[in-house]
Amino acid sequence: MKFIYSSIITSFLESKINKQNIRILLRFIVTLGIMITVYSVIFHFLMAAEGREYSWMTGFYWTLVVMTTLGFGDITFTGDIGKAFSILVLLSGVVFLMVLFPFTFIKFFLAPWMEAESRRRTPVELSEEIQDHIIMTSYDAITIALIEKLKINQRDYVVIVEDLDQAIALHNRDVRVALGHIDDPDTYRKMKIDRAALIVATNRDEINTNIAFTVRELNETIPIISTADSPHSIDILTMAGSSRVLQLTDIMGRSFAGWTLGGDGMANIVGRFDELVLAEAPALHTPLVGKTLVESDLRNRFGVTVVGIWERGKFEIPTPEKVIQRSTVLIIAGTEKQISAYNENFSLYQMEKHAGDPVIIIGGGRVGKAASDRLKERGIPYVIIDKNPKRVTQDNHFVVGDAADIDTLKKAWIEKAPAALITTHDDATNIYLTKYCRSLRSDMQIISRANQDRNVSTLHRAGADFVVSYPSLGASAIFHFLIKQDILLMVEGLDIFQIPTPKKLIGSTLADSKIRRETGCTVIAIKQDGVLFTNPDPHLPIKDDSELLIIGTYEAEYKFMQMFS
Repeated sequence: MKFIYSSIITSFLESKINKQNIRILLRFIVTLGIMITVYSVIFHFLMAAEGREYSWMTGFYWTLVVMTTLGFGDITFTGDIGKAFSILVLLSGVVFLMVLFPFTFIKFFLAPWMEAESRRRTPVELSEEIQDHIIMTSYDAITIALIEKLKINQRDYVVIVEDLDQAIALHNRDVRVALGHIDDPDTYRKMKIDRAALIVATNRDEINTNIAFTVRELNETIPIISTADSPHSIDILTMAGSSRVLQLTDIMGRSFAGWTLGGDGMANIVGRFDELVLAEAPALHTPLVGKTLVESDLRNRFGVTVVGIWERGKFEIPTPEKVIQRSTVLIIAGTEKQISAYNENFSLYQMEKHAGDPVIIIGGGRVGKAASDRLKERGIPYVIIDKNPKRVTQDNHFVVGDAADIDTLKKAWIEKAPAALITTHDDATNIYLTKYCRSLRSDMQIISRANQDRNVSTLHRAGADFVVSYPSLGASAIFHFLIKQDILLMVEGLDIFQIPTPKKLIGSTLADSKIRRETGCTVIAIKQDGVLFTNPDPHLPIKDDSELLIIGTYEAEYKFMQMFS
């Protein structure tokens, strides 16, 4: 406790302003002391004039009683001069003790003291023991989602915050923050940049460029991952020193297109581990709908293994009796040849079902434009609905109007469109349009954008088949860059992670470990002696120096880490 108070006092006295404030407060107290002394002396003379004698202590006592407005009682003047003097002392006390003294004390001492204590709670420098940590230069939707993933995986991090009030608020919410300027090299020295694992810059493009330049002055090797709002900023950020630049709007648009059922209906490849390929395969409009996994016979027909099932916002561990619904997304694993065989078979059904029917893209911004470019590459017809005529080019791919207007939707072929991509940057609008489109077409595939993670479940309830979350997309891309894995974002809330086999699992079998039952995760492959075994035998012991490839939700991943790491 003594150390805490001494550190606060040290921090308090380090400021020149605080030292000046203390001098002002001391001058006020000295002035007040002189005033009380003078009043006590005058009290003696006036009392002597009335024929009464009191001690010096009584004089100070009377002065303080009157100045603090505690009232008269045992000692009072009888003459008019004494009463006038009492009024003067009383008014002086009201002004100096009731008004000026509290104001002076709070402004020049208490407030600076509390600020010094708050600064002590918000560090400006990390400890010497920290290493392999992630330094973030902004606290936003992306870094909030990233922090959750880092906590699950027990990785150290720090968020640099420039505003003291924000730093205090985040500290009180158990966010690890440090106070500093993101364009100051000394800040990164205090953040132990030489021992950090990654710099994450998610600010505006101009600020991210400044951060990259500043960091590169201190360290030429540390990885820097930056986000870019404009495609024109990618080259500038790279030249400034960014190791990787994420244009999330483009990635999001491509994710929209990858999950769209339009012209080919192919499985969307989301990750590769050596020869193993993971893909998301929507079952909509395929003969798989209505069948159980056993009846689908996918493993015998194509060699692929269903390692997970995504059902409109909910991940399920596959069971042989699971019935495939129109909204089901199969997470399949196999070689690239096996995935191709799957695609060759099921893409024919999509092409026959929706040949020539355009996909509706609601919102012609950067995400909508990226989605349309990807659909164009795949040869899928599309039409973009946008209110802003400045975004519209003179061709048959655009409809100017409000997507909430049925006439506008009819112009975009809502009656026949295989899918609707809702890409606006406002979640309330996306929820509204998702509900509206679902009421018009119960059989249409709807993919919607979420700009805040808290709205993901609401969009699913409104009728979205898939939700592309901007924060989760950015957080997943950054995290997989950190752990050097080439994985794209799967459907919202689902993740794949590869870890060395925990010590608790070495020597045991998958069946004995009860990973699936206790955590909700599924081990889809085990890498031993340099060989990747897909769909591993649950009764074979897990060897030392092996790696597990696991699929599960974020919550399941957290349970796994808590139980076995």
